[in-house]
Amino acid sequence: MDIQKVLKNMEARGLKALYFDTKEEAADYVCAQLHGKTIGIGGSGTIDSMGLYERLQADNTVSWHWKQGAEARDLATKAQVYLTSANGIAESGELVNIDGNGNRVAQTLYGHEQVYFISGINKITPDLASAIDRARNIASPLNARRFNLQTPCAQAEPMKGHDCKSPQRICNGMVITMGKMSGIGEMTVILIGQELGY
Repeated sequence: MDIQKVLKNMEARGLKALYFDTKEEAADYVCAQLHGKTIGIGGSGTIDSMGLYERLQADNTVSWHWKQGAEARDLATKAQVYLTSANGIAESGELVNIDGNGNRVAQTLYGHEQVYFISGINKITPDLASAIDRARNIASPLNARRFNLQTPCAQAEPMKGHDCKSPQRICNGMVITMGKMSGIGEMTVILIGQELGY
């Protein structure tokens, strides 16, 4: 994998793209950028492992349903800045996200001053088709298993997507970000040289 090529392809799509060797360096960068903002966070094991929720609270108003409960989802929709991750990243620069409730993918499409996608290099795949495959057959089953859901993907060995009709299904919608959304002020992708998240 050629990280510089990935960053260049993202920049060509209108996305600001940055690379950091460690999650600590990436967290320091994000915290240095955001002061006095309202910030929403989408479900993300990567962001959780970076301690960003706790650090950003020092001088921002942060809403995250993982930490504050379901009502924080509504507050996050009105935030100036939204932080999330990606389930799959193509070397050609596209970002793939799958969601069950829709709050996380919806917030990457419209209405914020800034959206940050923060991901480990384990999410990067050779092309868009393999990024979609990763989101459906790796990230979704791992997340379903993490939440102890009784979906076929979480119970299968090996894990893989089943396009099931379970009421606990967490892959109800998929968004492919092919370029900067015109309804977002700035979209930044931060890639970290570690395996993080799902």
